[in-house]
Amino acid sequence: MTYKETLDFLFRSLPMFSRVGESAFKKDLTNTLRLCEFIGNPQQKLKTIHIAGTNGKGSTSHMLASVLQTAGYKTGLYTSPHLKDFRERIKVNGEMCEESFVIDFTNRIQPMIHKIQPSFFEITVAMAFEYFALQQVDIAIIEVGLGGRLDSTNIITPELSIITNIGWDHMNLLGNSLELIANEKSGIIKESVPVIIGDYTNTTRPIFENRAKELRAKIYWATEERWVNDFHISAHQIEINVTQKRNDERIKYQLDLPGIYQTKNLLTVLSALEILIQKNWDISMHDIHKGLAHIKKLTGLHGRWEVIREKPLLVLDVAHNEDGIKQVVRQIELVGAQEVHIVIGMVKDKEIDRVLDLLPKKAHYYFTKAPIPRALDQKILMQEAYKKNLFGNCFPKINEAVQNALMHAKENDLILVCGSVFVVGEVSI
Repeated sequence: MTYKETLDFLFRSLPMFSRVGESAFKKDLTNTLRLCEFIGNPQQKLKTIHIAGTNGKGSTSHMLASVLQTAGYKTGLYTSPHLKDFRERIKVNGEMCEESFVIDFTNRIQPMIHKIQPSFFEITVAMAFEYFALQQVDIAIIEVGLGGRLDSTNIITPELSIITNIGWDHMNLLGNSLELIANEKSGIIKESVPVIIGDYTNTTRPIFENRAKELRAKIYWATEERWVNDFHISAHQIEINVTQKRNDERIKYQLDLPGIYQTKNLLTVLSALEILIQKNWDISMHDIHKGLAHIKKLTGLHGRWEVIREKPLLVLDVAHNEDGIKQVVRQIELVGAQEVHIVIGMVKDKEIDRVLDLLPKKAHYYFTKAPIPRALDQKILMQEAYKKNLFGNCFPKINEAVQNALMHAKENDLILVCGSVFVVGEVSI
């Protein structure tokens, strides 16, 4: 098969959560274990960092990868979903895996595809582990796809586990309470492996504590080790002043990811780097500062309060659930635009009401739909928005909605594209 034919096969022949939702989620690790056994268990040959969480796990993964690359380590990075190219999911030192590897792997794994009928995600996890093993990476950063306990990535024993936070998302699969969601995500905590909790509540903290105690895993609370004094945002970067509690030392960091929510992710990343240094990974303060200042350049991360045009300010953000939208709305207020235009599309299984309740009433709305079966029809989204006094028009194509917003926006306005990673991935302005 050609590369295009290979992708067509993977996308159309295998159950893919991003396209069809819950029916693609396999609630055990059997298929992933069998796939990896078929290819020689490459995950056992890797040093890894495992990252779960409702929000922030993608940014945290890329931030860590950028610093480790800067420190001279050959760094694998597995994330999902992709925005433009499937190979964004599997990178080494910021470079996507080769098309020829994707073709070859898919051909070789065909017997197992026919035998056990795995999901798309199970195949891509095995593909990533094999690629990182073949590339002989020094370390691979592995982002959980969904949940943690039953996620296909959860067959590794990492150097370090990270849970960024717990919020309302995927309740149909993870449970309809924060306790149940936290329990699923705490499933990545491993025997004697240190774990960092980026953010917690009085509800979720005991769940992490009990799980860590049961497995004799030392637990670190990122917000109890450092705090953010203040921050300053410009169009393309954020400057964050952080105080370390044990010695009151204050350090300034610059990130090329200007989203306000990166203040929380930074504290988690700094805790992770401190543990790695304690485990004799050679990472200097220069590496940390340089890596954090060039995350997009070194890793190719996109869609996190990403400014792609100024005057009017056009921003892409993959925020799609309650906590993510809260942070985005907070940033809208900080921008202080004359008027706000929001291009939004969502998928059917999200908490639509929770998101719409948070959005600003005075904004102009452009309702649209990603070209996937799981996407919510733009007309239905508009009808639900009208019930919340959010008004605008609907557009069947995402770029048509963006162009319409550009036509109506003035120089000092803000245009935000959000609601789904699949909406952001379609923008081609």
